[in-house]
Amino acid sequence: MGPPKQPHSHAELRAQAAQRLIAANPEMTYLGEVPAVLLAIPVLEVELRHDGSIKTIHVLRRPGQAPETLQMAIEAIHRAAPFGNVSRLPEPWKFSETFLFNDQRRFKPRTLD
Repeated sequence: MGPPKQPHSHAELRAQAAQRLIAANPEMTYLGEVPAVLLAIPVLEVELRHDGSIKTIHVLRRPGQAPETLQMAIEAIHRAAPFGNVSRLPEPWKFSETFLFNDQRRFKPRTLD
């Protein structure tokens, strides 16, 4: 996967994070069209330290079904970290991601849709 680049904007941080999620979790992701009906849609907010490591993960939306996908999404974020030195960005150093889980329990970051 390689080391992360230093993001120059919050939009760049979010895009790089989504790409790192795919690279760090190839067996858990898909890149095709999002199905009309999704299994689960957890939404997480990730707060970072200045070096791009994870400070905290907040759950913004718990899935109504397939609750195990929430933990799958959290673990996927940990595998994708760090997310690049964010010290030159204005605080807060946060991004959110929506995980679009299909019936095979594979996800696509909504940022990439």
